[in-house]
Amino acid sequence: MNHDPLFCPLRLGQLHLSNRIVMPPMTRSRASQPGDVANAMMATYYVQRAGAGLIIGEGTQIDPLGKGYAWTPGIHSTEQVAGWKGVTDAVHAKGGIMFAQLWHVGRVTHPDNIGGAQPISSSAIKAEGVKVFVDNGSDAPGFVETVTPRAMTQADIDAVIAAFAQAARDAQAIGMDGVEIHGAHGYLIDQFFWEGSNQRTDGYGGSLANRSRFAIELI
Repeated sequence: MNHDPLFCPLRLGQLHLSNRIVMPPMTRSRASQPGDVANAMMATYYVQRAGAGLIIGEGTQIDPLGKGYAWTPGIHSTEQVAGWKGVTDAVHAKGGIMFAQLWHVGRVTHPDNIGGAQPISSSAIKAEGVKVFVDNGSDAPGFVETVTPRAMTQADIDAVIAAFAQAARDAQAIGMDGVEIHGAHGYLIDQFFWEGSNQRTDGYGGSLANRSRFAIELI
């Protein structure tokens, strides 16, 4: 018997992991187009790694404005949810445990990725020196600079929180074992935390407590 702690079982809440190896979320940009739908190739990719104690799937946008890079999967349409069910069922058939990583990139995108819309963020401050991968259907796919976002209104904030909640419900409904909320790496939730990207004067800006409010309400 292997007594290496890495290969020992672990209880995580109500889940029993076969080992302590966790596959982190990694953007692959392999979703089917049009529609950003998880597909059979993605199912194969995750099944090949189902021996890990836990798989956390790649960043998955919870609404159309949350998409930061070309060909990343979503979980906000009927087709996308069905695509992720195929992936989840395949992983479960191999004995794996699968989480979704729920994602909104905020200002770290470009109109080419979000149907020509202006990105949203905590404040109307551009992410300087940041490039994102786009495919606008006419030019060759490639990296471009981000643009200046618009500051989110209260209605925007409420809508994004509701979209995260719906994505979690959908993940649960298709049998996923849990979700991880992406709150780092300069994406939307993180944009509220930092004074350099959040210069709001309402209840979501100013003090650290206020800058944390969006994340707390979302959770």
